[in-house]
Amino acid sequence: MDVNWFRRTSGYVTQDDALFPSLTVRETLMYSAMLRLPGGRKVAAVRVEELMKELGLDHIADSRIGGGTDHGISGGERRRVSIGVDLVHDPAVILIDEPTSGLDSASALNVVTLLRLVAFNQGKTIILTIHQPGFRILELFDGLILLADGFVMHNGSLNLLEARLKLAGHHIPDHVNVLEFALDVMESLVIHTSESGDNQFLPKDNQDHKMRMQHSKVVKVKAISYSNCPMEEIAILGQRFCCNIFRTKQLFVTRIIQAIVAGFVLGSIFFNVGNQQSHVALQTRSGFFAFSLTFLLSSTTEGLPIFLDERRTFMRETSGGAYRVCSYVLANALVFLPFLLLVGLLFSTPVYWLVGLRKDIDGFLYFSLVVWLVLLMSNSLVACFSALVPNFILGTSVIAGLMGSFFLFSGYFISEEKIPSYWIFMHYLSLFKYPFECLMINEYGGERGKTRCLEISNGKCILHGVEFLRQQGLKDSQKWSNLPVMLSFIVGYRVLNYFILWFRCYRTRK
Repeated sequence: MDVNWFRRTSGYVTQDDALFPSLTVRETLMYSAMLRLPGGRKVAAVRVEELMKELGLDHIADSRIGGGTDHGISGGERRRVSIGVDLVHDPAVILIDEPTSGLDSASALNVVTLLRLVAFNQGKTIILTIHQPGFRILELFDGLILLADGFVMHNGSLNLLEARLKLAGHHIPDHVNVLEFALDVMESLVIHTSESGDNQFLPKDNQDHKMRMQHSKVVKVKAISYSNCPMEEIAILGQRFCCNIFRTKQLFVTRIIQAIVAGFVLGSIFFNVGNQQSHVALQTRSGFFAFSLTFLLSSTTEGLPIFLDERRTFMRETSGGAYRVCSYVLANALVFLPFLLLVGLLFSTPVYWLVGLRKDIDGFLYFSLVVWLVLLMSNSLVACFSALVPNFILGTSVIAGLMGSFFLFSGYFISEEKIPSYWIFMHYLSLFKYPFECLMINEYGGERGKTRCLEISNGKCILHGVEFLRQQGLKDSQKWSNLPVMLSFIVGYRVLNYFILWFRCYRTRK
């Protein structure tokens, strides 16, 4: 059996339902079909309608999956949806881990009965693990493999297991099913080896075996290619990302309100400080820039749990060859571009004019551009570490520590000349350094900075904007040269995110 071929012609349903709560049943199956089947949306829609009828999901097709505090479909229906996600590309073999876990007896029987019908009607091989099933469920199994301490204790039908127990001198009570009794007297069963019954599964003729291997190689060549091209995968994944973002009220609505409220609150605190001419006002404006960047860079960490939840689904889908890792990373990055642009504009519009910064449209647009790039840098950093850390607690700790370090070495507290040489690399890696310099130059640089008075003493101007920038070691040219650096951080963290995810997928396949 070729591993890569088998991975694409089989389905694997995990014990935990890795489904998106905000999607409906139809959308969940539809996106899976579009990613796994060639032929486009029409072919996928026909397959999904057939599958929902087979799984008994057509009456809840437009209901959201739900989960947690959101009320959605029942546990048994969730299991059927999870099975449908891996049935959508019509695999020959389906592997299911604990299909009855967490279900009541009626729901468990319903799920296993459904699997029995799928195997019987479509000629599929279904292999599942199960712990202490009821008698009605046991009767549905064609074959049973009993494992103990790494050994196969039984491989055959339920009737054969009963016969072996009676042959060993045991009497099975009427109120106990065969499997429960076998678990109690496991030590009396002889270890099942290939010589004692597995030969029925081996090919009887060597020529038949060669023909099967040749057929496997032919199928392997066809199955290795993905169902869609990279651009189609990005479009499908991007559409699914958008649905998840706009339907996740905690992320979308709260983030929008947070940007608007923060803009007005900061604007009211630093109201009209941009028009004042004093040393205190100069320090206050610098403090405003620093705090704004701190708020913007630290406010996007709420996306971490969403990235971590998506990672489970991503690992399952890519391991089955649904799409490429690069398509996922690009779709994730592209979807956040307009969303974070909206957040940046909602924050920048009130705070810029209330604080009284440069009163021209060019200055406002540049300020908004820097805010957008800051949000994208933070989002890329969170995406990168969401692929690296194992859980939310460690992720927040690492990201918070990095943000604190970036702020410390930004040059706001300690100038570049006074930072020890062995820590200077942190100054150039700081996500605060470049946007802080951009905001300072945007406010005090240019032709207007030559005539703008920042401090007055005895009715005479003692400090102009360009002189203040010179004291800070800043040049007008850095206003534009810093933007590509910020863009490189965005791309760099996304590329690093790609390699981490690719390595995780590679290790999982191995």
